[in-house]
Amino acid sequence: MLSEVLSKQSCAECGFCCSFRRQSLWELPRVPAGFTEKYRTDISGEPIEYTFGVHKNAEFAITELHGKYLTDDPDEEVRCPFLDPHKGCTLPDEDKPFDCKIWPLRYMELPDGELRVCLTPTCPEINKLPVGRMKQLADSGIGEKIAEYAEKYPFIIKEYKPGFTIL
Repeated sequence: MLSEVLSKQSCAECGFCCSFRRQSLWELPRVPAGFTEKYRTDISGEPIEYTFGVHKNAEFAITELHGKYLTDDPDEEVRCPFLDPHKGCTLPDEDKPFDCKIWPLRYMELPDGELRVCLTPTCPEINKLPVGRMKQLADSGIGEKIAEYAEKYPFIIKEYKPGFTIL
């Protein structure tokens, strides 16, 4: 979805959005519960555990990573179970979580209840571009696609976090 501003190669080389410190587990992609039926193992064949939840009456699943940390170091990162460190995401595009397809954009609920497309401040590649370019991209139709997807799957809506740029 964001190929106008991010190349698959630069994303695969970076992998920042596909590894999680404990404080960023809220960013784990939420997927429809049926996703778990198809993807039961990671790229090495190990079983994947999921946590299930409901947000705005929509059921979802999240990959469970809590037990994957090896130390108490808060900066330790755990990779997504579908990330090949050399090739990038191993999921076919049709199964890639929507949260991943729109990264570094997020659909967020502002404190006043308004829903807006926001830009994460942490993507190393996007930080090389002017914010105005991302606003243009959001206004060019991607924002509408995100809103439409959120109507069907409201679990992708995240609570607004300070530091995210509202586009």
